Amino acid sequence: MAGCCGHEARFDGLSDAYKRRLWMVIAINAAMFAVEMIAGQTAQSQALKADALDFLGDALTYGLSLAVIGASLRVRATAALLKGFSLMAMGLWVLGSTVYRVFYLGVPEAGIMGAIGVLALAANVASVLLLMAYKDGDANVRSVWLCSRNDAIGNVAVMAAALAVWAAGSGWPDLIVAGLMAALFVNSSQQIIRQALQERRQPDACLRTSPR
Repeated sequence: MAGCCGHEARFDGLSDAYKRRLWMVIAINAAMFAVEMIAGQTAQSQALKADALDFLGDALTYGLSLAVIGASLRVRATAALLKGFSLMAMGLWVLGSTVYRVFYLGVPEAGIMGAIGVLALAANVASVLLLMAYKDGDANVRSVWLCSRNDAIGNVAVMAAALAVWAAGSGWPDLIVAGLMAALFVNSSQQIIRQALQERRQPDACLRTSPR
């Protein structure tokens, strides 16, 4: 469907089915933040802590997504901008803390990392499947999809780091994965910010009230 502004109109989240799925994803992310942060502290794993912070950020920003559904395109785009900048800040914090830990290197508990990684991956795959139909929405909706996708990728990386830590007896794989996750956060934040800025320049007529 062609948009009135020379761009394709996008789903704006105004759907009861989408809202129900988003509530479910918020609950999953909030629960996994608590689980992973405790596990990360216990295992002394920077990668687990980075992933836990990602869960927390997702839960908070998904709540913001719910709050602005039905608002004007400009308001939704502004909310997406806030999420984009917060995701970038999280990525930079993870990157900075990872660099710091390079100088205080310890070997994390690979068993805990692996077990929690499997649990977190299951949670994120469930979230991705719930949101799959809405991945091409406006900046507000798309930011939710990107965050869930990042989580799934991050969990696979954490499990790979756990295996490498166990095999090498070194904490370096954990730190490398945390750094890569930080880079992924920053890249996704740039995508969200770019789309949000484009949408802020468009009139409210350029939207879609249901997904394809």
